[in-house]
Amino acid sequence: MIIESIELQHYRNYKNLHVQFDEKTNIFYGNNAQGKTNLLEAVYVSGTTKSHKGSRDREIISFGETESHICTRVRKNDCFYKIDLHLKKNKPKGIAINGIPIKKASELFGIVNMVFFSPEDLNMIKNGPAERRRFLNMELSQLDKVYLYYMINYSRVVNQRNTLLKEAGFHQDLKDTLSVWDEQLVNFGIPVIERRKRFVEQLNEIVFDIHSQLTGKKEKIKIIYEPDVMPEHFSDQIAFCRERDLKMKTTTAGPHRDDISFLIGDVDIRKFGSQGQQRTAALSLKLAEIELVKKIIHDTPILLLDDVLSELDSSRQTYLLDQIHHIQTLISCTGLDEFINQRFPVNKIFKVSEGTVSPEKAIERF
Repeated sequence: MIIESIELQHYRNYKNLHVQFDEKTNIFYGNNAQGKTNLLEAVYVSGTTKSHKGSRDREIISFGETESHICTRVRKNDCFYKIDLHLKKNKPKGIAINGIPIKKASELFGIVNMVFFSPEDLNMIKNGPAERRRFLNMELSQLDKVYLYYMINYSRVVNQRNTLLKEAGFHQDLKDTLSVWDEQLVNFGIPVIERRKRFVEQLNEIVFDIHSQLTGKKEKIKIIYEPDVMPEHFSDQIAFCRERDLKMKTTTAGPHRDDISFLIGDVDIRKFGSQGQQRTAALSLKLAEIELVKKIIHDTPILLLDDVLSELDSSRQTYLLDQIHHIQTLISCTGLDEFINQRFPVNKIFKVSEGTVSPEKAIERF
């Protein structure tokens, strides 16, 4: 799959922008706070309807405007797709595929698969479980529409149950309705747990060799899925936690509290690993994610690298660049030295400055 172009209107610091991408490597360079990340974010939003940073639509729309428009053209297996997104401050976003409006954002998933890699991802191992759950949700939602269905409904039930738990303190009769939500919580939650477990197992089949090569075969990594509750015990656990939930006014058991751990040997590097180990594990995870997507969809995903190279040492830069030359990649950076030093082939270069994106001739630089 290839993203051929993107058009933006009133998207963050871009008033009007049209960029034609190369089907291989595209470099966007410039000083900080010029709009490089905004462009990569827009590409990601066009395929997933969500910002990789978790930003809301009203935060994405340019200051003083009420709407933002993203138009992306995608080529996939000799088929062409035009994806239009209208982001609105006070209304739900509008989405159209080839000019035909869709009712559910989930209908967009699967047209284009993307892997976003930012400096924040390098800290995913040491940061809190919410970031690791977000990683699971972002990738699984693109790969598995059944997972997306259950995850959306599970999140809805958790929010509604939490509202009921808060209101039950003032209206005692509402407690009797909790069993209805408990049943839905279990029905939607169990498939979420099962699919996360399978996804982590698939990652483990790939990440071991990648991490071994990155560490010169000195370290062996294993990813462990840590469900907050096992599927067969979910119903009993919800019943057991009911009084605590009523007291705390929130749902305290379920996959919204899951985590994943990373073991080097027997050491949990979330807590006891060095920064180098944690970052290498995060890099291994992202590279494994790319390979898993390729395996599942029988195509290559779009890779978005947001100023990651500057956070890696030369050996990890080399390994990363060696792995991505065969897929369409959009890279943001402050300079071009890394690519010149690595003699990495670059097909298109753009300079980003104050919300403008200007193409440059790559052949003159490389």
